Amino acid sequence: MNTYNVLLSILGFVLGFAFAYWIKLRAISQGLKDAEEKALQLIEDAKNRSETLVKETKLEAKDRLFKMKSEFDAETRETRFELKKQEKRLIQKEENLDKKHDQFERRERDISIIEKKIQKREKLIEKNELKYSDLIDEQKKQLEKISGLTTEQAKELLIKTMENEAKYDAAKLIKKRLTEATEEADKKARKIIATAIQRYAGDFVAERTVSVVQLPSDEMKGRIIGREGRNIRAFEAATGIDLIIDDTPEAVILSGFNPVRREIARLALIKLITDGRIHPARIEDVVKRVGQEVDETIKEAGEQAAFDLGVHGINNELIKYIGRLKYRTSYAQNVLQHSIEVGALTGIMAAELGLNIKLAKRMGLLHDIGKAIDHEVEGAHAVIGSKLAQKYGESPQVVHAIAAHHEDVPPVSVYDLLVQAADGLSGARPGARKELLENYIKRLEDLEKIANSFKGVANSYAIQAGRELRVIVEGNVVNDDRSVLLSREIAKKIEDSLTFPGQIKVIVIRETRSVEYANK
Repeated sequence: MNTYNVLLSILGFVLGFAFAYWIKLRAISQGLKDAEEKALQLIEDAKNRSETLVKETKLEAKDRLFKMKSEFDAETRETRFELKKQEKRLIQKEENLDKKHDQFERRERDISIIEKKIQKREKLIEKNELKYSDLIDEQKKQLEKISGLTTEQAKELLIKTMENEAKYDAAKLIKKRLTEATEEADKKARKIIATAIQRYAGDFVAERTVSVVQLPSDEMKGRIIGREGRNIRAFEAATGIDLIIDDTPEAVILSGFNPVRREIARLALIKLITDGRIHPARIEDVVKRVGQEVDETIKEAGEQAAFDLGVHGINNELIKYIGRLKYRTSYAQNVLQHSIEVGALTGIMAAELGLNIKLAKRMGLLHDIGKAIDHEVEGAHAVIGSKLAQKYGESPQVVHAIAAHHEDVPPVSVYDLLVQAADGLSGARPGARKELLENYIKRLEDLEKIANSFKGVANSYAIQAGRELRVIVEGNVVNDDRSVLLSREIAKKIEDSLTFPGQIKVIVIRETRSVEYANK
């Protein structure tokens, strides 16, 4: 039984193992079938995909080929178009070259014809030259016999004649150009003077219209100003002069165009500073008293000037105006002293000419009277002075001499010319206007030396402190046209040789005198 059971167990084990092995084999076979089916399915999918990729690739290739073909066609069309254009240009160039070639050929033919004509003419000219040279030689011989001059002498005479004609034409042209230049110079001079006035107005005002008053200390500035500026306002109102207090140490500035008022303000301020009592009432009192003192000083200065020159009968108001010139300067020269000098010089010259000495001195003393009020009245000081003299009863001769001393009106008498000359002498004398005597004499000598170096100059005189050169020429050597040229040559040599301020006027004087005697 046990064996049977064992056998049954073994059989069951074998059968179970066999069944399991069969099941396993079946599962393996089924897996193989599934795998084969999957593999077939994958192969089929791969085939489908490959076909799809092949189709897409073919389509892309076709598109690329189409685009490349389109681009190639476009480039080909452009290239053909450019080639056609170049071809047309080449054809045009060829045509132009052909035309030019034809033109050159025609020109060559024309030139060859012209050359032949020129050669013929040259031969004819050579024959004529030989013929004419013989004729000229014969004419020269005949002219030498007739004139009695050699060829060289005739040439020299012709050259001199042409040179004189050229100088004459040049002098006429220079005279014309000088006239034009003078007209143009007047316009430019006005412009230059206006520019100079604009440029130097500030410096002139600072020099001519300002007075400086020294202070004992800077503390005095506060006392001059006063509480809330009442002292300085009272001072300016009383004097009519601006009082400037700035950072200048121990000094204040008085500014104003009226020199008399400025002098009153200066003296009044000095008295106030010395006294120490500075307040509005005191300021008004001091200014009033100083004004009276200055008026008295002005009157005394005018009377003294008239007394020194021996000029009497001048109106008292005019005497005051003469005294006011004491506080006026011109080119650093005191105008009152200048007027006294002019009066004295005019009297001396009048005495030499046998004229009225007192009248001449009167004219000289009053000639610059207009400068006493030229800052108050518009116009030239000569015209202002003549009106002022006429107002106070001066004679017509004196009035006209005052107006004419700078040629604002033309001179009509010898007295007018004497006043002009004396005015020039006083201003031009060495030292009058800060010029060294050595420089003055040297300039005069150099000017006369330059003028005398020219042919035909008889004498030369440097006057007006070297600002004017008068050259007297020989009338039989220098004609009128040559005198114009000579003045220009002298002026040019002065410019090249000398250094001088301003300008020098060159005047060439030519006089022809014809003298004959009647005898019995």
